[in-house]
Amino acid sequence: MSLQVEKLENNMAKLTIEVPAEELDKAIDAAYQKNKNRISIPGFRKGKAPRKMIEQMYGKEIFYDDAANELIPDAYDKALDECTEDIVSSPKIDVTQIEAGKPFIFTAEVALKPEVTLGKYKGVKVDKADLTVTDAEVDAEIDRERDNNSRTINVEDRPVKDGDMTVIDFEGFVDGVAFEGGKGENHPLTIGSGAFIPGFEEALIGAEIGKETDVNVTFPEDYQAKELAGKAAVFKCTVKEIKEKELPELDDEFASEVSEFDTLAEYREDVKKKLEDRKASAAKDAKEQAVIDALIADAKMDIPDAMLETQQRQMVEEFAQRIQSQGLSMEQYMQFTGLTPQALLDQVKEQALKRIQSRLVMEAVAAAEKIEASDEDFEEEVKSMAEVYQMETDKVKELLGEKGAKQVREDICIKKALEFVVDNAKEAKATRSRKAAKEEAKEEA
Repeated sequence: MSLQVEKLENNMAKLTIEVPAEELDKAIDAAYQKNKNRISIPGFRKGKAPRKMIEQMYGKEIFYDDAANELIPDAYDKALDECTEDIVSSPKIDVTQIEAGKPFIFTAEVALKPEVTLGKYKGVKVDKADLTVTDAEVDAEIDRERDNNSRTINVEDRPVKDGDMTVIDFEGFVDGVAFEGGKGENHPLTIGSGAFIPGFEEALIGAEIGKETDVNVTFPEDYQAKELAGKAAVFKCTVKEIKEKELPELDDEFASEVSEFDTLAEYREDVKKKLEDRKASAAKDAKEQAVIDALIADAKMDIPDAMLETQQRQMVEEFAQRIQSQGLSMEQYMQFTGLTPQALLDQVKEQALKRIQSRLVMEAVAAAEKIEASDEDFEEEVKSMAEVYQMETDKVKELLGEKGAKQVREDICIKKALEFVVDNAKEAKATRSRKAAKEEAKEEA
C-alpha cells in the first residue's frame, strides 16, 4: 500500500491510497466466492458457474463494489497509521481506479486538526460567584421538603382557592354556540398550574362545589385551533371536587422524620450547608465554563465543516446509546418527537462546535505550558476506570490498547490545562443591578 497526502484549503486534505493489484485480484475472487450462489447462469447450477462466465454475462465490474468495500476499511486504517497528519473527521471516499490486474486506487478527503492561536489565557477575568445562602433560600428548600411530605385532603366547606386540586365539568361557547373540543367531564385541574388558557383558572377562584360558574376568557391570537384564535368564549363550569395539600407542621418532629437530626434548628443548619455546597459546586462549574468561553473568544482557529459534522454525528450516536440503554430505539424516539435525523444533527450543532473549540484551546494551553501526563497520572486514571467498570487494571490497559492509552493521557493533559487556567483566573465581584439588590433585600425582609 502507498499513500500520498495533498493539503487542501480550509484545513482539509486528500489522501490518495494505492493498493497493489494482487490484493485487488484476491478481493475480487473473494467477492465471487461470496456471491456465486446467488447468480444464475443458463446451463449451470447456482454456485457452479465459473467467474469468467459470470463476468462475460454481467460485466467484469459485477464484483468490483464488493471488492472495494472489502479493501477500503483495512487500507484506510493502514493509511491513518502511516499518515503524519492529525486527522479529525470521517473520510469522504472516492474510488478513482478499480480494474482487475491493476492497482486499486481511492481517495479519502478528510479534515485536519486546525492550528490554534491563543490569546490571553493567564489571568482571565471572570465574575466571582456569590456563595451566600439566605434564610429565604433555606425556607424555600424546607418548604419543598414539606410539600414532598404533604398529604391530600378533601375540602367541602369553602370555595376554590389558588393552588387547589379540582375536578370540573365544563363546556365552552363562542357567540352562544358550543364548539368542538370545548367540553370535558371529570377533568382534573390544579388552579395556578397554567394548564388551561390564560384567565381560565383564575376565574374559578371563589367557585363553589356543585354550582355552575361562567368563566369568560379570550383565546390567544396564536392559539393552535385557528378557528378559535383571538375569540371571546364563555365556559360553563361546575366544580365537582376540591382537594388541597396539607403540609406537615414545621417543628422538631418534622425535622426528625425527614432527616437524621432531632431538632428543627439542626435540620435548618444542615439544609443551609447543603445549599452552600450546591452553590459552591455550581460556581466551580460556572467559573470553568466562563474561563473556557473567554479563551475561545480570544483564540483564533478555523474549524473545518467535516470536523464539525463528525462531532455532531458522534454526539447523536452517544445520545442514541443513552436512550437505547433506557429501552428506546432512535426510530421510536424520532416517531414520538417528530424529529428527523437532520433535525437531530442541527440540534447538537452549537454544542458540538463548543466541544471542539473547548478541547482545541485546552490542547493549545497544554502545549504552551508543556503540560504532560506522568506515568503516575496515567496509572491513577486507569485505577479510577477499573473501579468504575469493576475490572482489573491490567484488563483495562489491555482493552485500551496503544491508541486508547494515548487518548487517556491526552485527556489528563486537558484536565490539567483546565485546572491551570482556572487557578490563574482573576475573580471580580459581580455587579448587581439596583433592582436585583432591592428584590433580594425585600426577600430577606
